[in-house]
Amino acid sequence: MFMTNILAQHAQNQPDDTAIVFENGQWTYRELYENALKIASYIRSRGYEKGDIIAQYMLNSDVFMAVYYGVQLAGCTVMPINTKLATPELEYLFSHSEARALLFDDRLAPNLEQSKYSFEEELNMQDIRKILAGDSFEAQSSVSLQEEDTAVVMYTSGTTGKPKGVMLSHRNIFETARIWSESMNMTNEDRMYICTPLFHCAGSHVFAVPTMYKGGTVIIEEAFSPHRTLRNLVETEATIFFGVPAMYTILLTKPELKEYSFEHLRLLCYGAAPMPYELVKRLKDTFPKVKVQNLYGQTENTPAATTLLDSDALTKVGSVGKPLPCTDVRLINADGEVVQEGEVGEIVVRGPQVMKGYLRNPEETARAIRDGWLHSGDLGRFDEEGFLYIVDRKKDMIIRGGENIYPIEVEEVLYQIPQVLEAAVVGIPHEVYGEVPKAFVVLKEGETVSEREILNYVAARLAKYKVPYEVDLIDSLPRNASGKVLKHTLRPKQNV
Repeated sequence: MFMTNILAQHAQNQPDDTAIVFENGQWTYRELYENALKIASYIRSRGYEKGDIIAQYMLNSDVFMAVYYGVQLAGCTVMPINTKLATPELEYLFSHSEARALLFDDRLAPNLEQSKYSFEEELNMQDIRKILAGDSFEAQSSVSLQEEDTAVVMYTSGTTGKPKGVMLSHRNIFETARIWSESMNMTNEDRMYICTPLFHCAGSHVFAVPTMYKGGTVIIEEAFSPHRTLRNLVETEATIFFGVPAMYTILLTKPELKEYSFEHLRLLCYGAAPMPYELVKRLKDTFPKVKVQNLYGQTENTPAATTLLDSDALTKVGSVGKPLPCTDVRLINADGEVVQEGEVGEIVVRGPQVMKGYLRNPEETARAIRDGWLHSGDLGRFDEEGFLYIVDRKKDMIIRGGENIYPIEVEEVLYQIPQVLEAAVVGIPHEVYGEVPKAFVVLKEGETVSEREILNYVAARLAKYKVPYEVDLIDSLPRNASGKVLKHTLRPKQNV
């Protein structure tokens, strides 16, 4: 159960098939595996030992995947890093993980210049490409790996508090690749288009690695760019695409969308944030021959928990679907008891994709994993047919005078307003009710609507206590690299 073994098998059985397309070049499976072996050989030659953490601070590229697999082939643990972090945040990750070496993209060097953390070795892209250009490498890995060895450490996005290092084993990654490739009906004919960050668990473990598990092709774009992405989806003959809701919202507004024929595209995947009904419907109307699929999971489960298939996309609005293969999902109350159908409870997940634990954080590990169940911190409910609905993050729930308000419910209504592009609802202090909801709204370009009109719209569709007390019209919502809204950056403005 090692993805590195799968890669070796593809290099032997389908050596000339295209593994990666990036910019104007491509690598076959033989080339990808040999490049990964060159990285592994170099790492071993420098004396790094099994289990050592090697930091990977790189933008999306073909080299990213060579380093990702190469570090694992060497028996070390690869630690992909969010390229949008500030220097103090980087230093925290470096020091907390005790990373021994760093492989980085030269364009990110300015963020490293102020760092006081000292690596034993730092390799920039020029150094890495020299290694890949060499002819000398071991034909296979000489390191004895175990399924439960830590293959990857990925730090949580830190939407609340300090980031935690999620330890994912070789088995975690292998099982997740198997689960998602089965769920998306992948074959070796699929061409997966990825423009979300590979340093994020979704980009790598939900899309890149499962595609390679089946022997398909991964098309990598450095970053999302609406005009370029649309053009490349057609020119590269991509069959599967993943985007967060904000990306789809932008793509659907582009006039040139009507000029393209997406004849090879078969599946549009979305996740990381709630997808409003109106947006799903627009997607289905715009791409009538393409299926859509909602994906739900967390870094802590590699991420793989549930999925909503195309057949239910418009009939089960707001649902994240049913549990994935080999995955158990329950809802429990504060006493750890399973709640009744229709009741709200914390989502807990069990399966072979659940993380080993948090790096150097046994207390948080013990809180997160109990009796083999991962406690997600998300609140949800099951309907009578077993479809899961995310009600909200446990910590995001607003309690107004004893009444529970789930922000996602208010946000769904805000998204129905024609002029609204994006919306987020948070709790703010109130001297009588303790806290009340406040809405932050981003309007579509060229559109206007008053705060009073927004409030009237919501008031006509929700209970009075759920209507926001205030509405702020802003230019954009703060998001992390995975597309999740950073609600904690909205709250402090009200808690001074």
